[in-house]
Amino acid sequence: MMTQQASPITLHVDLGDRSYPIAIGQSLLSDSDLVARNIVGQRAAIVTNTTVGPLYLDTLVRGLTAAGKQVTTVVLPDGEEEKNWSNLMRVFDVLLGEKCDRKTTLIALGGGVIGDMTGFAAATYMRGVPFIQVPTTLLAQVDSSVGGKTGINHPLGKNMIGAFYQPRAVIADTTTLNTLPARELAAGLAEVIKHGAIIDAPFFDWIEANIAKLVARDADALAYAIKRSCEIKADVVRQDEREGGLRAILNFGHTFGHAIEAGLGYGEWLHGEAVGCGMVMAADLSHRLGFIDAMTKERIVALVKAAGLPVVAPNLGKDRWLELMQVDKKNEGGQIKFILLKPLGTSIIMPVPQDALLATLEDSVK
Repeated sequence: MMTQQASPITLHVDLGDRSYPIAIGQSLLSDSDLVARNIVGQRAAIVTNTTVGPLYLDTLVRGLTAAGKQVTTVVLPDGEEEKNWSNLMRVFDVLLGEKCDRKTTLIALGGGVIGDMTGFAAATYMRGVPFIQVPTTLLAQVDSSVGGKTGINHPLGKNMIGAFYQPRAVIADTTTLNTLPARELAAGLAEVIKHGAIIDAPFFDWIEANIAKLVARDADALAYAIKRSCEIKADVVRQDEREGGLRAILNFGHTFGHAIEAGLGYGEWLHGEAVGCGMVMAADLSHRLGFIDAMTKERIVALVKAAGLPVVAPNLGKDRWLELMQVDKKNEGGQIKFILLKPLGTSIIMPVPQDALLATLEDSVK
C-alpha cells in the first residue's frame, strides 16, 4: 500500500484562455469543493465504467450533491475494446435523455479510455461543453488526462477519430492507485519511462534508480513520477497544442505500440504494455541507425522489463506490421514516421530505411 504523502501539488498547463490546473494529491475525490468549483453551472454528468464506478462513483456523487450540484451518471463497460462509437452514443443517449444543456460539465472518472471518450463527448455534445478529467489509473494521471487529446478507436486504427479539446481541470487523486491492479500500474510506468527517454535523461536515470519503489507503490516516488511527467507533458503541449511538430515526440514507442493493439485486437494488450514493447522496438531501430549505443538500448530494455512490461513483440507478420503502421497520424505521403532517440533524452521524428525497419521487426518478435 502507498504510504503517507505530502500536501497536494498544483501545476498549470499554460494555453492562454484554455489554461487549466492539474491537482495531484491524496484523497482529492473527497474534496468536493475542489471538484465543484471547476463545474460551470449547476449540472454535472459523471462518465465512468463498471470497474471504477463501484469504487469511487458514490464518493464523487455525494460530494457534488452536498455542494448543491445536480448529478447525472453514465456507467460504460470497461476495456480498450469499448472505446468505440456505440459507447460514445450511449453517453449522448443519457445526456439527451436527461436534457443536459450547454452548461452541463462532463466529468471523466476513470482511466485513459474513459478520459478520451468523455473528452470527445464534451467536444461534440452541443458543439462543446466543459469537462473535467479525474484520472484513476497511473497511465491517465501521467499522460492521457493532460493535453486535450480526445477520441475513440476505429477497427482500422487507434485514436483516429477525435478532437483536441482541453479540460477545465485535471484532478489526480493518487489514493486511487491503491486499488489499481499490478498490470495497470506497469502500463502507467511505460508512459513515465517514455517521458524520461524522449526529453529528460536525468529523469530517466531517476526512474532507473527508483523503479523498484515505483513498482512497490512508494507514495513519494509515485508522486514525483506523476509530477515530473505532468510537467514534461504540459510544457510540450504549451509549445505545440495540436501536434504540428514537437508534440509528436510524445508518441515514442506508439507507432509500434498502436500496431500491436490493433493487430492483436483492442484490449488483448493494455495500451501501456504495447507502448513499453514499442519503446524497446524504437530503441532497437535507433541503435541500428547509429543514434544510440548498445548500452543505451540495453538500459531501455532492462527498465521496461523491470517495470513489468513485455519486451518481446507478438508476431503479426511483416506485411501486417507494415499495413498497421501505415495508419498513423504522423505519416505523410505514405511514409511511416518514427520517433527515435538521438541520443537518450533527445528525440527525432523521421522516416526510416525499409531494411532497418524490417530488421527490427524480425529481431523483436517471438
